[in-house]
Amino acid sequence: MGPVSLSRTPIKRDMTIEAVSKKTYTRQDTLRGKITPERAWWNLTHYNLDFEFDIENKYLKGSNIIQYTVLEPKNVMQIDLQAPMKITEVYQAGASLTFKQEGSAYFIQLNQEQVKGSSKEIEVFYEGSPRVDPNPPWGGGFTYKQDANGKPFIYSACQGDGASLWWPNKDHMYDEPDNGMKISITVPEDLMAVANGKLTATEKKDNGKTTYEWTVVNPINSYGVSLNVADYVHFSAPFKGMKGELPCNYYVLPENLEKAKTQFKQAHLMLEAFEHWFGPYPFYEDGYKLVEGTGMEHQSSIGYSGYQNGISGGSDLSGTGWGLKFDYLIIHESGHEWFANNITYKDIADMWVHEGFTTYAEALYIEYHFGKRAGEEYLKGISQGIKNDKPIIGDYDVNDTDYTGDIYPKGAALLHTLRQVINDDEKWRKILIGLNTDFYHKTITSVDVENYIAKHSGIDLSTFFAQYLRTTQIPTLEYYFKDNKFAYRWINAVPGFDMPVKVKLDKQELWIKPTTNWTHEFTEDPKKELIIDSNFYVSSFRNMK
Repeated sequence: MGPVSLSRTPIKRDMTIEAVSKKTYTRQDTLRGKITPERAWWNLTHYNLDFEFDIENKYLKGSNIIQYTVLEPKNVMQIDLQAPMKITEVYQAGASLTFKQEGSAYFIQLNQEQVKGSSKEIEVFYEGSPRVDPNPPWGGGFTYKQDANGKPFIYSACQGDGASLWWPNKDHMYDEPDNGMKISITVPEDLMAVANGKLTATEKKDNGKTTYEWTVVNPINSYGVSLNVADYVHFSAPFKGMKGELPCNYYVLPENLEKAKTQFKQAHLMLEAFEHWFGPYPFYEDGYKLVEGTGMEHQSSIGYSGYQNGISGGSDLSGTGWGLKFDYLIIHESGHEWFANNITYKDIADMWVHEGFTTYAEALYIEYHFGKRAGEEYLKGISQGIKNDKPIIGDYDVNDTDYTGDIYPKGAALLHTLRQVINDDEKWRKILIGLNTDFYHKTITSVDVENYIAKHSGIDLSTFFAQYLRTTQIPTLEYYFKDNKFAYRWINAVPGFDMPVKVKLDKQELWIKPTTNWTHEFTEDPKKELIIDSNFYVSSFRNMK
């Protein structure tokens, strides 16, 4: 909050917060983050990614067949691949195509007529040594380790940085392959390659190598495509869920097998809770996997490490004790199957939709298994980490990776506050399920989510979302008591902010409906004390008499 002056009578105050400094972007940020004309004219339908991994030299070489439907008859296509990887050749219908490179963007000149409505494909050949991740999974790239027996243990992570850091694709979140993808990986025969979807073929070759074919039948976001290579051991435990039997497969290092058999029992507890809150697991056809590597929401192939409850190091993010009741990586990263992989942001500016809902899902997991009060305590605990340093919605049409950490706790806190405003838990649950039903396997914007919740709650939430998503200000209830008068209003708020709030007034619980103008109530008895329900993410300020 900004400077506040105190007085005996209400006066206007300067509650403004310094403007957030404007970010600067490069041409490459725009080419990554904008739906460029060279992307907009075609709709992605399928990938067929096939490559060999030379582990000793940390080198990939292969091809990607990209299938698409023509939306408008253009002839220049943008495909992305980041250095030091490089595209070497591109073909369509057997003919070699020319291309120009601008940083990570390759602009391919198509020779065939691109007839609107027609289905086409190109084959892109590529090779190189993908970037090594300097700080897994936050740095982006590949991580090279060894297991207890000295065998290679390798995994990828590329959220924010983009899948194009290791394979050529249409690297923008707005367009996912309608019919999924096939991923074929050739590795030394004493190792196993694990990717998304289901294992559909294994071919041992004469040269001492093995190719693993993984098939994804559902749409998949590009950063959710993963690669894990190790001497994995495998076990499974099917889950009887809302849509029948869900295959649950687990791939872990040999030395961690017994720990995994115990720790991964939480996967069924997660599925039970989240199917209750959000509806059926969104990828029954592709199955569910936990794969030892790094914590990341790779679609149908959740990355995992740690084998302990709590967040990294076994700590409780909430400081309440409830965070030690579950394994953060299993619960949080799996929660992204609903919010990130099923419902996916079109633009990274709206990443709060992924992280806010999934952080809130942690509290719902606690509530499902330990009761409503426990979930509330956990949520209030993690909200202590809110910084209000930047609005939680970023800049559009660029790859704005400089987002605030508030997308996690503040995103969750605003959803918890919204639940209080709606004041109907069954309606709230229907809204959460409805989001995952109506936006099933779709890419969306924050506005899509905002409008959906407003429509199905029957409440005008325009100023609510403007306040919590697009400012750093904490709405503050200013109030005072004078004789038999109780007066209150919202300050530190956007114009027209009118969120109702539950309070205790001299120990009597009631709802009040403040606006940004003063509301005066007159009572028979003088009032002395007001306490705001702590489930609302707001501040309060009592004016001196």
